[in-house]
Amino acid sequence: MSHDKFKSCIEVCIECAQACEHCADACLSESHVAKMTNCIRTDRDCASLCLTAVALMSRDSQFATQFCAMLADVCEACAKECEQHEMQHCQECATACNKCAAECRDMAGVKS
Repeated sequence: MSHDKFKSCIEVCIECAQACEHCADACLSESHVAKMTNCIRTDRDCASLCLTAVALMSRDSQFATQFCAMLADVCEACAKECEQHEMQHCQECATACNKCAAECRDMAGVKS
């Protein structure tokens, strides 16, 4: 079974999940970690959902397109949260999330 139609989206979702996990972990090391709670939670949610999307696309699930459309909203929310913080890991995560949101919307045929 060919999954070429999802190849790019799968790759971007994996990159986004990695960026989110890295950001969440780095936030835990910040001196003001208590102020980073929402960022950490949003990062972890986004990472988990990105990996779920990868699984759905990998098996050509009938729900992959719908799920990716929803994931785009989650990625955008995560990007907005990370953009509020000046740390490099947050900025890199925001970039990865915005890229993933765009790729998911494109794959799902949803206009932003």
